Amino acid sequence: MAYNHRIDTEEMATRLTVPVQGTSALQVVVGTCPINMAEDPGAVTNVPIITYSFTEAQKLLGYSDDFKQYTLCQSMDVSYRVFSVAPVIFINVLDAVKHKKVFSKEGISVKDRKASIMEAGVFLNNLELKAGTDTPLAAGVDYIAEFNTSGGIDITLLTSEKTADITLLSASGEQLDPSKVTKEDIIGGYDAATGKETGLEVIRQVYPKLNLVPGLILAPGWSQDPEVAAVIAAKTRGINGVFHCEAAIDMDTSKAKVYTALREAKEAAGIINEHVILLWPKVRLGTKVYCFSAVWAAMTAYTDARNNNIPMKSPSNELLNMGAAVLDDGTEVLLDTTQAELVNSFGVVTAINDNGWRAWGNNTAAYPGITDPKDRWISCRRMMSWYRNHFLLTFKEKVDNPGNYRLIESVVDSENLYLNSLSHSGYIAGGVISFQEDENPITSILDGNIIFYTKIAFWVPAEYIKNNIEFDPEILAGAIGGGAA
Repeated sequence: MAYNHRIDTEEMATRLTVPVQGTSALQVVVGTCPINMAEDPGAVTNVPIITYSFTEAQKLLGYSDDFKQYTLCQSMDVSYRVFSVAPVIFINVLDAVKHKKVFSKEGISVKDRKASIMEAGVFLNNLELKAGTDTPLAAGVDYIAEFNTSGGIDITLLTSEKTADITLLSASGEQLDPSKVTKEDIIGGYDAATGKETGLEVIRQVYPKLNLVPGLILAPGWSQDPEVAAVIAAKTRGINGVFHCEAAIDMDTSKAKVYTALREAKEAAGIINEHVILLWPKVRLGTKVYCFSAVWAAMTAYTDARNNNIPMKSPSNELLNMGAAVLDDGTEVLLDTTQAELVNSFGVVTAINDNGWRAWGNNTAAYPGITDPKDRWISCRRMMSWYRNHFLLTFKEKVDNPGNYRLIESVVDSENLYLNSLSHSGYIAGGVISFQEDENPITSILDGNIIFYTKIAFWVPAEYIKNNIEFDPEILAGAIGGGAA
């Protein structure tokens, strides 16, 4: 054992922040990932994959900073590395069989027994390397290949007969081609012959497979297309026949370049839906540009998690942890409060810089055509969906029980206790559930139907706070008189 007589230091590995967890705003994100980097590239297409950390998501789906080609990665990045919130469910539509092309490259330079394939998307499992253009090399015997942080492949030559004097390599194999992915892949569908679901249709599998209910549906990089947006909006209602959630949808910043054009752009897209939150423009952090939906959804999930996993707080005036608001071409957008108010009046959420970039807007896409508080306010709409899902999940075990007084009493008593707890904690304004005989005639009960009635009220956001300030000469006179005395 060494003899130590000194002062010393030692660097420790950085402790990764454990993501906060919450499911009231459970993100279900549909798009593309660099699955050539995934642990099992053939098993991650058109299936819901739940992840709880960046490392896990990267391992299962791959990761790239190329957010335009690999749209799921922006949600992966912002959820885990910016807001540190989990879990997130990803549905990748990029198919390792369908969306690929032949890869071939010669003249790869070798220096100090190391070389690199700079192109991203190349598969390792069928990569073929040759010394020069003639001599095949064997993986694990003549070389080791691994992905680098840029999505390319780093090659290290091992000591063998074939590698003694290599200065150039050639490579061939297969490469992902995300440009082949279309909006039809995102929209997806159901194949009656195979029973297979693809794209947005896979959302149906989330609860049966994972026993979790979607909270927010998004498809950053794709939802600005009106057809994709319409399907996303439709998927927020009646998931598995019973569940409801909301969707975060981007407006096209390549078309709506100024805030005054948003009303016309919204009307042209035909998105007037109380379950939809429309977002404009994009946001940027450093050199990374994110679709607003990816950042807003992660921020909303984080906000919910800080409020006991209850979506009572409006995700407006909350920090986005971003550095700028931008258009698709990179042009910065700087709205003041007056301009942002106009955007909000269209039923669109935007971003303002007020001691940090913040989400700004409380209205769903239904506004201004619909002013019912439960459908207009984002927080009320999300609370209504959340409460409906809560009731379903809590009492579904009662289905098929004897329809007697004991069942009715257990539902009424337990749910009123829960509603009272929410009210006393300040999460709702109040609520009560009852069993009313006039809604439950004997004919209905004999038919196996029992109906409960709940009255509930959610807090609406204090969107406008005003202080009327008056100059009072009498106060001044009193102050002067007091000073003279």
